[in-house]
Amino acid sequence: MWKDIYTAIDESYKEMVETRRYLHQYPEVSFQEEKTAKYIADTYEKLGIPYEANIGGNGVIARLKGGKPGRTIALRADFDALPIQEENDVPYKSKNDGAMHACGHDGHTAVLLTLAKVLVNYQDKIPGTVVFLHQHAEEYAPGGAKPILESGAIDDVDAVFGTHLWATTPLGTIETTKGAFMAGADRFEITIKGKGGHGAQPHLTKDALVIGSQLVTSLQQIVSRRLDPLKTAVVTVAQFESGTAFNVIADSAKLTGTVRTFDPEVQETIIKEMERITKSACILYEADYYFDYYKGYPPVINHAEEAALILDEAPEAEASLTTREIEPSMAGEDFAYYLQEKPGAFYFTGAKIEGHEYPHHHPKFDINERALPHAAKTLLQAYRSYQEKYSS
Repeated sequence: MWKDIYTAIDESYKEMVETRRYLHQYPEVSFQEEKTAKYIADTYEKLGIPYEANIGGNGVIARLKGGKPGRTIALRADFDALPIQEENDVPYKSKNDGAMHACGHDGHTAVLLTLAKVLVNYQDKIPGTVVFLHQHAEEYAPGGAKPILESGAIDDVDAVFGTHLWATTPLGTIETTKGAFMAGADRFEITIKGKGGHGAQPHLTKDALVIGSQLVTSLQQIVSRRLDPLKTAVVTVAQFESGTAFNVIADSAKLTGTVRTFDPEVQETIIKEMERITKSACILYEADYYFDYYKGYPPVINHAEEAALILDEAPEAEASLTTREIEPSMAGEDFAYYLQEKPGAFYFTGAKIEGHEYPHHHPKFDINERALPHAAKTLLQAYRSYQEKYSS
């Protein structure tokens, strides 16, 4: 049976691509995915698979109960887009100004919907229950995973698996870790309130731009000089807003950025050091400040046994696939919340387009669509492997 299902997935490649390209043309950013959610729900309606909509927001969850006893396993796909203007010159270019599927979530959704279309034809032979977990708002904290969990909609789930089409990983390669896989992702805002004035009279001002510039440099020294070198962390100042004219000294400056960590103690150290450095700089220049720190997604910590199932058995779905255990990524993912509550694992499916060197969240980002069946088959293999290992 499983071999027949894998063959059916391959035979559905064209439809999978069409679905992905349709979704790519009509992206909706986090928490605004009403039409996308309806498209997903309508698909399950047509398939006759029971589903619930508006889970934790715009989430959609469908369930296919197999004809044989087994565990209840969720397979997750996110479906929100990013506030980016697409720059690709392709027939399926985004038609929604200022929005783009620049991370592959259109592909994730196409994978899960196609998997559902295939599996419904084998329902009587499938063990357990497949939970098709379509999650909204992965890109922007507080995200969609947490409210879906809080809704109780997946309380009965025994395990959860998910994959991310990864545009920097070669096609045919599956990557994950048996432990920490992706970093916790936080956001910070520092506002400096100084005293503006004429560009020719700096001695009468408290130059917020200068203070902010020193902060940009000083904050980088937290990782290099305040943390154990064996601990991993990133502090990035990504936005610096200050000034209004060439001859006016700025009275305020705003620094916005992200912190990535795996260890809660490292996270707390960075928070304390950031505020200490900011406070010291402002005392030196007699300026005021506001320091706002927003704890985002926790780190993605795979369960070792479930990650091992992916690493050891993904090639069962397709012999040409290779797997490898990699160093953790500093990117963040709210799939972390599921793994705090349920056994499971998250992994990358290689989707690199050779010669198209644009990373995730870039206006020219794209994926190798040949990776779509790889993602579908490995998700199903994870489901199969878990059933065979843990079902009595």
